[in-house]
Amino acid sequence: MTTPDRTRAAECALETARGLRNPEAIAASLSDRAAPTLCYGLAGTALLHACLAEVEPSSAKTAAAHWSAAARLLGNAPPDGIHAGPGALAASLIIGAGYLPPKDNHHPLLPRATAWLSARATALAHHHYQRAAREQGTPWAVYDAIKGLAGIGRILLAAHNRGHGAEAEVGLRAALSALTHMILTPIGTRPGWWLPATLHPPTVKISPTGAATTGIAHGISGPLAFLATAHRAGHTVPDQPDAIHASADWLLTWQTAERTWPPHISGSALDGNSGGATAGEGRTTAWCYGTPGIATALASAGHALGLPALNRIAADAMNALAARPLEDWDIEGTALCHGSAGVLQSAFRLSCRPLVDRVVHTTLAGAMNSRPYGFLTGRAGTTLVLAHLGGLLPGPADAWDCLVLLS
Repeated sequence: MTTPDRTRAAECALETARGLRNPEAIAASLSDRAAPTLCYGLAGTALLHACLAEVEPSSAKTAAAHWSAAARLLGNAPPDGIHAGPGALAASLIIGAGYLPPKDNHHPLLPRATAWLSARATALAHHHYQRAAREQGTPWAVYDAIKGLAGIGRILLAAHNRGHGAEAEVGLRAALSALTHMILTPIGTRPGWWLPATLHPPTVKISPTGAATTGIAHGISGPLAFLATAHRAGHTVPDQPDAIHASADWLLTWQTAERTWPPHISGSALDGNSGGATAGEGRTTAWCYGTPGIATALASAGHALGLPALNRIAADAMNALAARPLEDWDIEGTALCHGSAGVLQSAFRLSCRPLVDRVVHTTLAGAMNSRPYGFLTGRAGTTLVLAHLGGLLPGPADAWDCLVLLS
C-alpha cells in the first residue's frame, strides 16, 4: 500500500470514528436487541473508540460512555457468543482494555468478564460431549467463531495472556479439549462438525444430506485458527496438534482447482469423498465463508506445526483471489463479515500486497457510507481496518482482530 493510501486510510478512520461518538444516537437508530451488541451496536463502537485512545485523547472517555450505554441496554439478554448478548460486552471490554492506559478504571472489570466467558465455554463444551455421546453433530452455536467455542476460546486466550489466567484457564482448556474432540471424532464417514440440513439456519441453502461447512465464521476454519493460535502461545491439550493437522488436511482435500473452497460440503459428497462437491450456494471471497478466512486459518496452522507448505497454499489462494476480476467476487459492501474490509484485513495479516492494493480503494470509497454501526457488519469494523492500515493503532499481543480470528 502506498504512503498516500496509508495517509488517506488514517484520515478516513478518524473522520468516521468522530461520526460515531454519540451512544444515544446510535442506540436510537437500532432495535433494542441490536443496540448493545458487538456485531451491530454499542459494544462495537466502544471497541473502536478504545482502540483509538492513544491517538484521540477523548476516545477513552467516549469508549466508556458506549460501554455504559451497552450495559444499561443489555438487560436480561441470553448468552449468545461474543458478538451479541453478555458475551459481546465481555469480549469488547477484554480486547478494548488492551488499548487503554494501565490505570483506566475498566481494567478491574476484566476478571468478572473473563469468568463469565469461561463459564460459558465450559457449558458449551459439556453440550458438545453430550451430543457426541449420541453420535450427533455439534451445532454452529456450540463450536463456531460467532456464538461458539472458537470465538469464545480466542477471547479467553487473550484474557489469559493479559494476566487473567485464574479466571480464563478452565474455560480455555474446555474449549481446546472440546474442539479437539469434535475434529477427531467423526460421525460415520462425516466429520464431527457435519450437521443435518434441519440444523442449519433456514436462510442457508443445504443439501438434504446435510453439510460440513468450511469457512472461518461458521465452519472448521474457525476452530482450526483458534487451536493453531493457542498452540503457538503454548496452550495445548492432548491430541491438539493432531486436530490441527486433521482439519488442515480436510480443507486441502476440498480445495478447488481455482484455489478456493466450496462454502459447504454435502453429506453425499462426504460419503463418497468426491473432492470439490458442494452443497448449496454461498460466498467464496468474503471473510466469513471464503478464501480470506480459510487461508488465514491454514497459515496459522502452518506456523503452529512448522509446515511451510500450508503457508504457501494460503499465499497461493490469496494471490489467486487478487487475480480474479472484481466482478466475479461475491463480497457485499465494506464490512468485515461480508465485505471488502474483511478481505483487506486478512490480506494485510497475510502480507498479500496484491490483494491489499486491490481492495483498499474499494474500502476507502465506501467506508463513510457503510452500514451503521457495529463491528462485524458496519462502520466500526471497517474503521478499525482503516485505522490499522493507517498506522493509528498500537500493537498489543492480542489485537482487535482476534475477535474475527485473524490474529
